Amino acid sequence: MFAGHIGAALACGRAERRVNVGTFIFAALLLDAVLWLFILVGWESATIPPSFVSTHQAEFVFPYSHGLPASIAWSALAGAVLLWFQRLNERKWRCAALVGAAVFSHWLLDALVHIPELPLLGADSAVVGLGLWQNMPVALAVEGFIVALGLWLFIPGANLSRARKSGLVALCTLVLAFTIVGMTMAPPPPSVAAMAGSSLVTLMVVAAIAFWLGKVPRQTRA
Repeated sequence: MFAGHIGAALACGRAERRVNVGTFIFAALLLDAVLWLFILVGWESATIPPSFVSTHQAEFVFPYSHGLPASIAWSALAGAVLLWFQRLNERKWRCAALVGAAVFSHWLLDALVHIPELPLLGADSAVVGLGLWQNMPVALAVEGFIVALGLWLFIPGANLSRARKSGLVALCTLVLAFTIVGMTMAPPPPSVAAMAGSSLVTLMVVAAIAFWLGKVPRQTRA
């Protein structure tokens, strides 16, 4: 899931307008950023199975990025970072909690779509996953609904110019299209390292564009 995480981030952004929505989007994508980085350095692993041609799904061993305790820890860390760096005079803890919620929403949505492979405790613990990706049309319909709902919640009251709102809608639409193509038609990647590197760059670019689009006028940040 890619676009669906952005939809969840937009819902969090609706609850706190003073924080750049790009912050919430980066938070919602954080676990995948950690995953791809850890794969590149050898701390976690992925396998491209022969069934990838039909399923478009890699298989992961990712207790440090997508394990339940690790996800809670990354959520707490993201909230703590916001507390440390964000200059907010009021409701600072609320903003931190929402950023943490955006991070943890990633684990919840992944648990919905992945096969049972998300560890509940550690590398050798029980794993969970409802496997919605095994019914790809339904999974993609759910993801599209989450994106549409997030935009519907966030866009109308956002203190952004019409151009920035349109840009954010366009970005979400492009990411959703990218997700659909990746989960239905994309060929197997040449290697796990190539998959990890390209995915990490894509996440960073999407988060950076979202942060730029989400800049609010200075006078409204008090």
